[in-house]
Amino acid sequence: MNVDMKRQIAANDDVLQAKASWGNALRFMVVMAVLLGLIYPLVTTTLGGWLFPEQAQGSLVRDVSGRVVGSSLVSQTFVSDEYFIGRPSAAGNDAGDVSGSNLAPSNVSLRERAQADANAIAQRENVSVDQIPVDLITASGSGIDPHISLEAAELQVARVAQARGIDEATVTALIDQALENTGWLGSPVVNVLRLNVSLDDRFPVSSTTAAPLTPAPVTPTASDTME
Repeated sequence: MNVDMKRQIAANDDVLQAKASWGNALRFMVVMAVLLGLIYPLVTTTLGGWLFPEQAQGSLVRDVSGRVVGSSLVSQTFVSDEYFIGRPSAAGNDAGDVSGSNLAPSNVSLRERAQADANAIAQRENVSVDQIPVDLITASGSGIDPHISLEAAELQVARVAQARGIDEATVTALIDQALENTGWLGSPVVNVLRLNVSLDDRFPVSSTTAAPLTPAPVTPTASDTME
């Protein structure tokens, strides 16, 4: 067998091997696309909906009439005296625009905003600035943190009770019922939306004329008040 024939055979072998490699790669790609792009999402979505139906649907919160008023995972903006008020938000409490302010503690704008908020809270709750829990002044990293500390909730008891015409002990009892993260890991927190919904369920106020704003189909929408 001469040298030219050997070279031709070797070249043919290389072509066949290249075709085989491309064929294997394409088959592998198709198999993984079907497995990871179709079967895996279908299985996990089905199992998630079966094992955790509430979480799979967005952890929606409903009022006493069954109407969806928001998600327990997304904060809302409340301004009425009848409601507990949550943390400030650099994202405007918009789940579609999750973000923090990205301002350093030394930033003048951040300091001015925090001081203005502290003064407003002190006036609203009739307390001194140094009595205000820090989470009522600082925004969360996500901008949609739905929780406040137990201390932040207790600070607002007197105002909410007076606005609704009920005693403070009753409001405190509702806070105790709304406590989350009460285990040995972490600190107790209160979900502001759930607490406000429970207030409306138990003690509706005449100044409110409608249920909270219903979230949009994809992203829960923040309401100005729990109207």
